Amino acid sequence: MAKPAAYEIAPNVWRIPAAPFDFVNIYALVDDDGQVSLVDTGTKGATKRTLAGLAAMGKAAEDVTRIVLTHAHGDHAGGAAKMAMVTGASVAIHESDAQWALAGQAPPRDSATAGGRFMNRLGKGGNGFPAIVVGEEFSDDHVLPIAGGLRVVHTPGHTMGHVALLHETTGVLITGDSIWNVRKMSWGIKAFCQDIALNQQTAHVLGELSYQVAAFTHGPHVSDRARERVRGYLTDAANRHHS
Repeated sequence: MAKPAAYEIAPNVWRIPAAPFDFVNIYALVDDDGQVSLVDTGTKGATKRTLAGLAAMGKAAEDVTRIVLTHAHGDHAGGAAKMAMVTGASVAIHESDAQWALAGQAPPRDSATAGGRFMNRLGKGGNGFPAIVVGEEFSDDHVLPIAGGLRVVHTPGHTMGHVALLHETTGVLITGDSIWNVRKMSWGIKAFCQDIALNQQTAHVLGELSYQVAAFTHGPHVSDRARERVRGYLTDAANRHHS
């Protein structure tokens, strides 16, 4: 049986799998007037899945008026240029990652790891994506006028402009890449981080916010005791680090 092209995880908040096995997710929020805002766009090849997800929601490309990016990595921002062209939507990203989105290149990776050094040696060829016209830059605690308000939670480390997004109206937290939920909660792939230690430090704010659904950009969402499970993972990770 085919998996759904989109899942409604809260009223007017949808998760669109942009890769097999929920490995990469796009989120869509619907305003009362029917306008749709996308959070992330997957890779440059994810447009077909995105449009299929919108169709499953009863929406189409012309309903999308805004694209918000959690950070400037190709698996999240790679499809932004094409989706902006297809939909006419404006693209917004944190001010610290805007220069990288404009250049179509991920920020440098953490050279403290062999994987990070390898990624850096690949240059733009291994870290690039279609350059994006950025229509808006935002900062920490900014409330975007999306579906009643989408709060920016700046969690630098994965990139310096990485953010989580809190939709307080429905209690949905879009985590970004601070933590993953592929098979189980984890830090994700260290070689992708700009500053691994900072990522692990700032991720702890995700355990302090108030929400009912943890919407991961990698892996399925969690709606059963979401905050408690995220906080438990972060606490366990901190204890392992200090033991």
